[in-house]
Amino acid sequence: MRYNRSFLEDLKTLEPFAYQQAYDFVFIQFSQINYLQELPELKQLGNSAIFYRFTVGNYLIGIEVTGQIVKFIRILPKPEI
Repeated sequence: MRYNRSFLEDLKTLEPFAYQQAYDFVFIQFSQINYLQELPELKQLGNSAIFYRFTVGNYLIGIEVTGQIVKFIRILPKPEI
């Protein structure tokens, strides 16, 4: 796993509860996932074969998947519908 600087900066700006929730999922629980399809609300971004997003709480997490390498790109609030 790798972490883009923008992801780490986004993480630092979260409220304490959201920070803890995202931190636990990304740095602890994610390593226990065997297949990307297990990620909550996983969706491919556009027609790209390497960019995806999933949800943790009220946040969207963007990832880049290249072979066995997962790079966390951004974490942003879910848009309100």
